[in-house]
Amino acid sequence: MEAILVIGTRPQIIKSAPLIQAASENTKINISIVHTGQHYDYEMSKQFFNELSLPDPTVNLGVGSGTHAWQTGNMLIELEKALTDSKPDAVMVPGDTNSTLAGALAAAKMNIPLIHLESGCRSYDMTMPEEVNRRVTDHISSTLLTVSENCNRILQREGIAPDTIALVGDTMHESIKNHIDDIDEDQALTEYDLTPEEYAVITLHRAENVDNPRKLKDIITTITELDTKIVFPCHPRTENRLRDSGLMDKILSSPNVMLVKPVGYYRMLNLMKNAHIVFTDSGGMQKESFWLHTPCITMRENTEWIETIKVSANTLTGSNPQLIKDAVKRILDGEISKEKISTAKNPYDIGGASQAILRELEERYTT
Repeated sequence: MEAILVIGTRPQIIKSAPLIQAASENTKINISIVHTGQHYDYEMSKQFFNELSLPDPTVNLGVGSGTHAWQTGNMLIELEKALTDSKPDAVMVPGDTNSTLAGALAAAKMNIPLIHLESGCRSYDMTMPEEVNRRVTDHISSTLLTVSENCNRILQREGIAPDTIALVGDTMHESIKNHIDDIDEDQALTEYDLTPEEYAVITLHRAENVDNPRKLKDIITTITELDTKIVFPCHPRTENRLRDSGLMDKILSSPNVMLVKPVGYYRMLNLMKNAHIVFTDSGGMQKESFWLHTPCITMRENTEWIETIKVSANTLTGSNPQLIKDAVKRILDGEISKEKISTAKNPYDIGGASQAILRELEERYTT
């Protein structure tokens, strides 16, 4: 089986890495990577490829940033050319980015079997581009590979044929297990002069927060008022919004907030593992925090990873200052703790996600 894996963002690199590595030892399945260039800072993506020991993409479309329609449309045009040249047996798309949608549409229009990794997660918020992407992709896919029982149930409620759905587990969890020694060896705490469990870490990048002046101001004002050191690896786009809004001065003048450049995979997880709180609006970091047993405060109104809420590892606050402060207090008071999270059952660990995916591909696409 010759499969094309379409990726374009750093989270997609992370969740694909264990599968790519497992497939390299499989004689029946060959996976080639097409990188759309959705994250225009390709050197940052390259850092993730290097850290995770992945082969270079066979094709880099270099599409770059733009509006959702422009970006998706240009990816679709270039992917059609790439798929025409390579003639794969199937196209694989992970997650819910514009690269996911473009890869899915290209495959469907060309009548190439489509495999969606991480199918079935839902936030039920159609204002999120990711929700649109994942719903469309699921409903045009030939094979839907899920990370949890909840995702299976969602797909079946939406009328998707059960024989096209397979529960395989989460490759992002597998990636952490594979690289835990590398994560522990990172020297972030020494370089940033941090004491374990005496600081927090924050990431902020979703348009619903950084492109909304009121929400951005509420979040930044709240974190600068907290009585705890906060490490803030700042995405270039977020940095631009902070400067445009005048909020960068508030951060730079805060004695508690340490603004740093974006960091690599090992460093980010090292910071998360040793923090006492993770603040984020990321999807993947909600799960990663859970697996690293660090309480997470998600600054969104909803989440696609409801399992993390059910095990009390994650709290939704949106940008509401009082809700953020209340969640911090519950963590500092010990109501939510690393110890309690560490005893929760992991609904995403089915046992060997990558090998389960390869077994599904062999059964469905090889003879």
